[in-house]
Amino acid sequence: MLRTGAWRRALCGLTRAQEQGFASAAAGTKPAQGLESSMPDISDNHKGPTGVLQVPSRLLMGPGPANAYPRVLAAQTLPLLGHMHPPFFKIMDEIQEGLKYLFQTDLGNTLLISGTGHAGMEACIANAVAPGEKIVVGNNGIWGTRVADLAARFGGNVVELKQAPGKSFSYKELKAAIEKNKPAALFLCQGESSTGVYQNLEGVGELCQKNGTLLIVDTVCSLGGVPFFADAWGIDMSYSGSQKCLSAPPGAAPLFMNKRALDKIQNRKSEVATYNLDLKLVGDYWGLFGKRWYHHTGMVSTWYAMREALAITAEEGLKEQWQRHEAMHHMLWDGLKSMGLKSFVDNDSERLITVNTIKVPEGVDWSAVIKNAMDKYDLEISGGLGGTAGKVWRVGLMGYNAQPAKVELVLSAFRDGLKQQGKLK
Repeated sequence: MLRTGAWRRALCGLTRAQEQGFASAAAGTKPAQGLESSMPDISDNHKGPTGVLQVPSRLLMGPGPANAYPRVLAAQTLPLLGHMHPPFFKIMDEIQEGLKYLFQTDLGNTLLISGTGHAGMEACIANAVAPGEKIVVGNNGIWGTRVADLAARFGGNVVELKQAPGKSFSYKELKAAIEKNKPAALFLCQGESSTGVYQNLEGVGELCQKNGTLLIVDTVCSLGGVPFFADAWGIDMSYSGSQKCLSAPPGAAPLFMNKRALDKIQNRKSEVATYNLDLKLVGDYWGLFGKRWYHHTGMVSTWYAMREALAITAEEGLKEQWQRHEAMHHMLWDGLKSMGLKSFVDNDSERLITVNTIKVPEGVDWSAVIKNAMDKYDLEISGGLGGTAGKVWRVGLMGYNAQPAKVELVLSAFRDGLKQQGKLK
């Protein structure tokens, strides 16, 4: 058995003589970093954690994050590369190709923003809407509210087009708002996760192009789970999140922008008010302009995970992935309807299949159902958010979690929770 000193030398690649030589040299050298005997005592009052991290295993069937594919998590254990190393650039190139498939674009530019979906949101708004420019914000839930706030902070002239929770915007309503306001941009959320509403985008891109308006779309909880065609639908900018239908860890925001959007950003008269999310600079790092320029340290392990998540999508096929999510949506609702539960969204065509909102029946303690699911099944079911708080449960069917066994566990938890309150026999 090797003794401690031998282990140390083996790990450091030193002979005994070399180790002794370094020790002697250190003893005769005055410390350069203030390590003199006169320095204050080190305080252990807030000494960091020790031991190996332990995390409970839970099935995350709320609005996100979803559980990650094991293959995706395994990728994050691979050796780190430098963020400006050619092998890492190759991974970034593969990510961009995977994102083009995901967004369904041949003509647009794709990249990952270092941050969650909120960072993607801020990047789009900060770059596409200059101070004083008008933006119409479709607000039928918390994400429209957030974008309205965000756009105002960047100096935008915000016009809120409001709709009741549980409803989407009709083409007629959008047309009237665009033609009246002639805005620089229109914001819509394809999947409003706080209310479970799906927004139909067909025809809206053409409407915006005719009126000189950029169409910005939030696809954080919908991209990869429902159809999306950036080129065919005339979408100018879109952002998403890594932790939803792609089932990667949080921390990456897929972003798409077409030539119309990029031209506007490059020809802005005012500087973008955020350096970190300036898409001209971030785009340089991703090679959009024919070169690579250091902007920030890319999130190396997160990019590994995203590369694998995109590979999983490519291997399954987008159409098949969309069909799987839809099948799980129908399976969920067949079970919920058998318990007498109803959708918060009345119109079938407006129901988001990736984040489902379920009306809480009168007399039911919604929080008790959620607590029982977690305590008994290690299962996350969420309550409402914003205007739907206390009114709905939210069940996410996204990515790795859009599987029959997981949907059945959700149904079992609902049956059990409702029986405990005397609402089911």
